[in-house]
Amino acid sequence: MIDHKIVFRIIGQLLFIEAIMMLVCLVVSLGYGEDDSYAFIVSLLITICGGIGFRYVGRQGGNNLSRREAYIVVALTWVVFSFFGTLPYLVGGYIRSFTDAYFESMAGFSTTGATVLDDVEWMPHAMLFWRSMTQWIGGLGIVFFTIAILPSMVGGSVKVFAAEATGPIKSKLHPRLSTGAKWLWSIYLALTIGCTTAFYACGMGWFDSINYAMTTTATGGFAPHNDGLAHYGRASVEYVATVFQFLSGINFMLLYMVVFKGKVKLLLGNSEFRLFGAATLVATLWIMVLLMRFNGYGLEHALRSAAFHVVSMMTTTGLVVDDLGRWPQIAWLVLICLMFSGACAGSTSGGFKCVRIVMILSVIKNEFRHILHPNAVLPIKVNGQAVPADKLPTLLAFFAVSVGMCVAIAAMMTAIGVDAINSTIISLSMVSNVGLPLNTGMGPEMSWGMLPVAAKWALSLLMLMGRLEIMTVLLLFTRSFWKDH
Repeated sequence: MIDHKIVFRIIGQLLFIEAIMMLVCLVVSLGYGEDDSYAFIVSLLITICGGIGFRYVGRQGGNNLSRREAYIVVALTWVVFSFFGTLPYLVGGYIRSFTDAYFESMAGFSTTGATVLDDVEWMPHAMLFWRSMTQWIGGLGIVFFTIAILPSMVGGSVKVFAAEATGPIKSKLHPRLSTGAKWLWSIYLALTIGCTTAFYACGMGWFDSINYAMTTTATGGFAPHNDGLAHYGRASVEYVATVFQFLSGINFMLLYMVVFKGKVKLLLGNSEFRLFGAATLVATLWIMVLLMRFNGYGLEHALRSAAFHVVSMMTTTGLVVDDLGRWPQIAWLVLICLMFSGACAGSTSGGFKCVRIVMILSVIKNEFRHILHPNAVLPIKVNGQAVPADKLPTLLAFFAVSVGMCVAIAAMMTAIGVDAINSTIISLSMVSNVGLPLNTGMGPEMSWGMLPVAAKWALSLLMLMGRLEIMTVLLLFTRSFWKDH
């Protein structure tokens, strides 16, 4: 029997984390002396009351969190956080529709980055900071963040980690999950600080540097300017963004081993990282040649633009600094494949993940071997370690569901009148948490705000499914999940 009270109690405790986020934005608002202080004061009070209410309802809940309850906690946490995340937009009047506000909030916490706002530059500083902070917290995971700073707040941490972590193979840095979470968040924080400093050195102000750093390391893509990083028009800014997007697409456990343990060989010998690096290099060189041949770009410009967009799409950040509509269509196809692929598991990026591609390639390789040696026992190996046999059906199921979801979303968008190119972009953006702007020039001009209300709610659910890797959310809709035994 599912203990709903323990679920409510944990969500109530987690809401105080969101209240602290609002408090930080309130301080930013007071510092700039702008008119959004009222919005954050009201939002903060409502969120605190919501946290108290959830805790009161769950005050008699048990202390042992089952696996099913862990999945409910993770899914509901993202739903509830996004719900309360709408308050600053609605109370301040910056977004008047609850549907649009929820879409914007979910796009933030899920690091999808799709926005219904066609003009963000008129918004106050604290509201822009709120958008960026939702992506930064969502980068490694809301519950995982809480485990790192307050491990006692989330009971059954190991089960919760398994439900929220990305990738087919869950591993830990330390026997104590809270210690491992602190190490990973220390890497995340170091990347954010390094990115902030680098952007500032390129001529950005501190406010913009912090905002862009939070959304770059979270591979989210929200920006305080309508044209994103293109607002600056500086090659140095694009190079910095490319480097930190790439670093944020690497498994953070590997980054920890390199930074704190000095095990560079472990990184270079990792099959997932090698695929990620090779795909990035090959795609960059290919598109660079296309831009030089068909668009007349110089060598440096072609290399910079190709590298930026390849890394942006593969890490599912979705930042754009060039007019992709002028690019050869074969370059679009490459970027679309990279959007679906994603970067490494255990990073802030979305997508299918390179480790799954490594596993699929290994399966294909073994099938060819079986043709020649029918009786051979050929295990699937990743980084020299045999993958358990029970992981393979899960891998194929995940691939089938991901592809099926993309096709279904594209069909739904086409049915409501969206053109084929934008339908494809929308489907990949939702499943892979890319949030690519729909005004890139690859299709007819449109924006996320133009979509019907029903489509926005459906896509909000799909953003959640993409962030939690689909199966975690779909599991809640199965009959067997809710059975007592």
